[in-house]
Amino acid sequence: MDLIELKNLGKTSVQWLNAVGIRNRDQLQAHGAVGAYVKVRERGFKVSKVLLYALEGALMNSHWNDLSPELKKQLLQDAGEKD
Repeated sequence: MDLIELKNLGKTSVQWLNAVGIRNRDQLQAHGAVGAYVKVRERGFKVSKVLLYALEGALMNSHWNDLSPELKKQLLQDAGEKD
């Protein structure tokens, strides 16, 4: 499945993912939301925690705002970010 077809992902986030070698849902799944987010961040793109939530939501087929506070907190911890 093409990334642009996933929930929460728009043109810019798809371009960032493509820039780090993630071009489809299977590749995103293989990296996981945290892994993909860290790759994009380390590439030098100015990202916010919303991208992390959006990636997780895309994998879960859920709007990022519907993720539980506990899951959001765990994602941030796993990515080495602060609340």
